[in-house]
Amino acid sequence: MARSYAIQAEGLAKRFKDTRALDGVDLEARTGTVLGLLGPNGAGKTTAVRIFATLLQPDAGRAEVAGHDVVREAGVVRSLIGLTGQYAAVDENLTGTENLLLIGRLLGIPRRPAKARAAELLERFGLTEASGRAVKTFSGGMRRRLDLAASLVGRPSILFLDEPTTGLDPRSRGELWDMLRGLVAEGVTALLTTQYLNEADLLADRIVVIDRGRVIAEGTPDELKSQVGGQVLQVRPVREGDLAAAHSLVARAAGPQTRIEGEAVTVPVGDPELMPAVVRSLDGAGIAVGELMLRRSSLDEVFLALTGHRTGPDGGRREADARAGERKEERTVSTS
Repeated sequence: MARSYAIQAEGLAKRFKDTRALDGVDLEARTGTVLGLLGPNGAGKTTAVRIFATLLQPDAGRAEVAGHDVVREAGVVRSLIGLTGQYAAVDENLTGTENLLLIGRLLGIPRRPAKARAAELLERFGLTEASGRAVKTFSGGMRRRLDLAASLVGRPSILFLDEPTTGLDPRSRGELWDMLRGLVAEGVTALLTTQYLNEADLLADRIVVIDRGRVIAEGTPDELKSQVGGQVLQVRPVREGDLAAAHSLVARAAGPQTRIEGEAVTVPVGDPELMPAVVRSLDGAGIAVGELMLRRSSLDEVFLALTGHRTGPDGGRREADARAGERKEERTVSTS
């Protein structure tokens, strides 16, 4: 594998009983960048992260972190990475300082340097004033910031962030974004999984979209948007009763990607002649239009075009089977 990549996988495969969580995944992230890993629930995102973090072993294929094989050199990989999962993993009965100090000591850092590192991280993440309080008194945003701080105690060069902002309010999510930008500016590489597509749009240098364990698209956010049309035509009839007729007329001109979203009809635009054609059709049918606009495609529309559904809680049984298999295998790996 090329050494210019901090994270790399070739043909990564993993099965849990009848569930194929990963089915030949290839991906790569250059040093000092953010790779966004997108997909619906059960697509295989968390399985991939856990393989990179040495918590699971692949059935086939290879994965390397900083040039080290995650199976043959698991100990080295663990010394180089930080991991923040979907739920804060800190001890609620300990204080913020005690949590970070405990992790430092577990990493083999002498007490005085570990205490200094804890104080440094608490200040950086705006938690100094609350550092002496039990974590169970922290807000959700404070817990997530402490959890991210905990993943940085050992000064990792590579971070795996598995839906780190799930459940946070917009302000707390924005604070975490700013912290991640700061870390990447310092040379840290991050693999970010998220259900919030605007989060990937704002933070990721490149994005890999997976569905049912396979990579179905990859590129920069702008490249992915271009795949489904760089712009979207949105038509909102004045009369709600004209919505179905407007959809039929736009679909006749634009094709099956035409959709009804709320009170509007939307469709990706790849042909500059589409908008004039739609205007003529609507005018000819006597449909009054209250809003007609071209706007840039969103990653949500890219995701919808690629997978046929939006992000969110689907694929429940597939995900449940995979998670059960992951938990069982994690216990095996941790004791081996």
